[in-house]
Amino acid sequence: MAIPVKLEVFEGPLDLLLHLIDKNKVDIYDIPIVEITEQYLDYIKQMETEDMNVMSEFLVMAATLIDIKCRMLLPKEVNEEGEEEDPRAELVEKLLEYKMCKYMSYELRDRMVTAERSLYKKPTLPREISEYKQPVDYEELIGDMTLAKLHEIFKFMLKRQEDKIDPVRSTFGKIEKDEIDMDVKTVYIEDYLKNHRKFSFRKLLEKQNSKMEVIVTFLVILELMKVGKIVIEQDDIFSDIVITSKEAV
Repeated sequence: MAIPVKLEVFEGPLDLLLHLIDKNKVDIYDIPIVEITEQYLDYIKQMETEDMNVMSEFLVMAATLIDIKCRMLLPKEVNEEGEEEDPRAELVEKLLEYKMCKYMSYELRDRMVTAERSLYKKPTLPREISEYKQPVDYEELIGDMTLAKLHEIFKFMLKRQEDKIDPVRSTFGKIEKDEIDMDVKTVYIEDYLKNHRKFSFRKLLEKQNSKMEVIVTFLVILELMKVGKIVIEQDDIFSDIVITSKEAV
């Protein structure tokens, strides 16, 4: 009575070759082709499969091994650079590529198993806490500054703009309409804040080219003070007002 032998299942001929190389503990760059071919053919003889596609892959590799075995018995071929060609080189390259892909699949499998152990919990904060916004203390924000003081500087700068008007040329007709985009002016002042951090309110207004620009600049400063992006200070009632960016405080 024959003793049944259970063979290992391999994913393909390259998988079987890697198994034989590891089993015999040989260098993959110096494969003993005779010994490995004999073991490979022994495994083919014991294979039992009805899938001819699978069987044909193993038979093709068997023919390749026999071809390499025959070529190694012949005188070695020399390439264009004068170096001897190893008949096993192409097979070794395929084995290395397959081995790398196989180990990468193991790494991906381990990561997938590890990922299955990770649990995530959705946030369960009460709505009143998640929607809470810290109130703005306008008294602390404004400090010693009052709208009356800002208004005084505003009127002074408007007067200076009026003084710049030429009494003769001002009567000439103008084709262009003087329109100031508040969003553009806001971006301009925010960039000015980043570059200067701390500056005179009066000097900022002096840089404007028209009455409309002064008005829009004044409105933007009020809005920035309201949202807490700037701090306004004045040492005394007659001194200059100093604007400081909150980022610089």
